[in-house]
Amino acid sequence: MSGGGGPARRPPAAGVCPPRGALRVAAAAADRGGDGTPAQAPARGGATPNGAAATASGGYPVTLQVRGRSCAVIGGGRLAADKAGSLLAAGARVTVIAAEPGAELERLAAAGAIEIVRRAHRPGDLAGRFLAIDASGDDDTNRRTFEEAEAQRTLLNVVDRPERCTFYAPAVVRRAPLTVAISTDGESPFVAAALRARLERALGDEWGAFTALVGSVRRRLRRRGASAAEQERTYRRLLRSDVRRLLREGRASEARYAAAAIESRAGRTQPGRVTLVGAGPGDPELLTVAARERLADADVVFHDALVDPRTLALCGPGARLVAAGKRGGRESADQAWIIDRMIEAARAGAEVVRLKGGDPFVFGRGGEELLALRRAGLEVGVVPGVSSAFAAPAAAGIPVTLRGLAGSVGVVTGHDREGLPPGRLEALAAAADTLVVLMPLGNLEAVCTRLAAAVGPGRPAALVASATLGGQEVVRAPVRSLAAAARRAGIGSPATLVVGEVVDAVPGEEVAAAVRGGGLVPQGQEVRR
Repeated sequence: MSGGGGPARRPPAAGVCPPRGALRVAAAAADRGGDGTPAQAPARGGATPNGAAATASGGYPVTLQVRGRSCAVIGGGRLAADKAGSLLAAGARVTVIAAEPGAELERLAAAGAIEIVRRAHRPGDLAGRFLAIDASGDDDTNRRTFEEAEAQRTLLNVVDRPERCTFYAPAVVRRAPLTVAISTDGESPFVAAALRARLERALGDEWGAFTALVGSVRRRLRRRGASAAEQERTYRRLLRSDVRRLLREGRASEARYAAAAIESRAGRTQPGRVTLVGAGPGDPELLTVAARERLADADVVFHDALVDPRTLALCGPGARLVAAGKRGGRESADQAWIIDRMIEAARAGAEVVRLKGGDPFVFGRGGEELLALRRAGLEVGVVPGVSSAFAAPAAAGIPVTLRGLAGSVGVVTGHDREGLPPGRLEALAAAADTLVVLMPLGNLEAVCTRLAAAVGPGRPAALVASATLGGQEVVRAPVRSLAAAARRAGIGSPATLVVGEVVDAVPGEEVAAAVRGGGLVPQGQEVRR
């Protein structure tokens, strides 16, 4: 079937999320409240300033109510049986017109589920039909059904003939009463089916129960005369709460109790929540599922300076972005200011995300922020991230541990204000088989000199810059000469230093093949000295 300081300026969608063209994903929930239409936010990057679609498309997504209506399927066999089954599941009265219906359709007819007209299509077969699907696969039949459907004003889908369709049947994920439909306006049923398979895994069964629960809350709020703004705030609190997790774990009564508690506070000003979220090493594909959810739900996002714009583009359309990064030698936000602004936003009821590169608790001052926020009486959550301490070497094809060669790893910062006192860096380098130094560039010469004295000037070392991003670069050299090699290569932030025999454990050509073969990190410039 045709398938279907202050607030930072949000990064422009162009170049981040390209227009999606004919691809459409629509979600609908059975509305028992009997009122109007849910608002639909424009797809990021897919709309012009006046709201018109950036890419023209002939389709307008709707959900058809076919319960009790007369619908026809033309053709027999497995495909026709699938179409008839889908219509039956939606409550339609189904008539199949086919000279050779096939065993599956015959079984449905024997059970009284459908009516079969055992012959080929004839003019007049679509009279009085609300909807028809032509699964015959015959060009002449396709042409006749299209002409008749046009004359009868019957909605028609001709399988794999988008030019003869007046509607496209989407790929559907059902979590009753929630239905998610994916359409490509007939361009690629395969793409629609592939997305459906992904959504089937992403949307668990709890989403159906959650949708029904929110629907019941909605009806009660409407009966109480709650304003639209109060309702919206309540729904957002439900979405951000533990209700879905409780439903997923089969604890339905606890989920209802939690939802009732949130509903009972509708209309009251309530403090929000702050979540410390790890943004990973750079590439947004390395974000955790939990991190993506927190960004999508956030009202305010305080983000580090080096967070990729594509990651910020994952924030909800109404989220306010606040630049809160610290860059060596540049004007940066004060830590006390950041904490005060987060407390202020959360006390006003906002869902706040503190987005930090890597992991918030690995040289990210996440512990300080957690203590300050808890002392302010706020609810605080933590979403760990993939630390550059391990992601950067991996992206360069360097295993930080390797059986028979390296069985221990040390992680340290090269940043001046948090640097180790004399002797500590040397002791750590001597004790660990592999040493990873985060943020080393500001003191690279001094760090390399100290390490050369501790582990020997010929110890293999590598500097990985812009790890996991398209501009990734790797400089390899003995530790004594690495700083000079990095200077000649013009390496910039962010960068990670790796020192140990593992740096040269994998041959260079195999490293390049691993980086290319991973499909995530484009091969960067590799400089050896």
